[in-house]
Amino acid sequence: MNAHDISPDFPYSKHFVDVLGARMAYVDEGQGDPILFLHGNPTSSYLWRNVLPHVRGLGRCIAVDLIGMGDSDKPDIAYRFDDHARYLAAFIAALGLERITLVVHDWGSALGFDWAMAHPEAVRGLAFMEAIVTPMPSWDDFPEAGRAMFQAFRTPGVGERLVLDDNVFVEQALPASVLRGLTPEELRHYRAPFPDRAARRPVLAWPRQLPIAGEPADVVARVERYRDALCRSDLPKLLFTVEPGVLVPPAVARWCREHLPRLEVIELGRGLHFVQEDHPHAIGRGLAAWLARLPA
Repeated sequence: MNAHDISPDFPYSKHFVDVLGARMAYVDEGQGDPILFLHGNPTSSYLWRNVLPHVRGLGRCIAVDLIGMGDSDKPDIAYRFDDHARYLAAFIAALGLERITLVVHDWGSALGFDWAMAHPEAVRGLAFMEAIVTPMPSWDDFPEAGRAMFQAFRTPGVGERLVLDDNVFVEQALPASVLRGLTPEELRHYRAPFPDRAARRPVLAWPRQLPIAGEPADVVARVERYRDALCRSDLPKLLFTVEPGVLVPPAVARWCREHLPRLEVIELGRGLHFVQEDHPHAIGRGLAAWLARLPA
């Protein structure tokens, strides 16, 4: 890992498409079968900026900004998992995407797994990192270093102050989950979509949707459903792991090796959660090699 090789630049144009009455922004680079990159909270397509150059010659690389995030609109919705799933499905339909390879992270993984298991005929493969593979049975399964903060995010009144007023998720949780830290320029990019209290509503909604200790029940059920489908799925899968990780610590990585058919694993080394900011080139190279091996 060399921080000097990780560029803060975002040399891509944004395209826009109308989805359910709102505009969603996305990067669209290259030609061929689509490779759809899905980010999580509180990031955007900017997260993939140093990964995309490695793979844009292997397909049509589409990196979307989820609704309410990045340069996409912020409609007056609750930003629950189901809301995001509806907008993502409508986005994929609007672009007419088929034969999709999904490259997913964080909440983008939950959304991508959920969509892929409902539309396996439209998917070529699944690449994932720091993903929501299965619900957490209890708070004891949540990493101790961030447990108190995420419990506070889910506490009425306290979460509003921390996320909406003080922007703690962007200013503290994000850079603390990157081993090398983030440069001022990188933080400016991540901060830009969330300038005020109203704009930060999507950022607060996401930690309250995490499937932990049986809550929220609807999200737990949905994650269990796609988890069980993944265990039966014959689609090619690629997992990038880091140590110690956050959502995919060694125990979850072992579970994936034991239960997910057609899984390849690439170990990136030391890392926390936003692994694209610490290991973008290793991710890009590993992804490119795996894509080249996918069945035509």
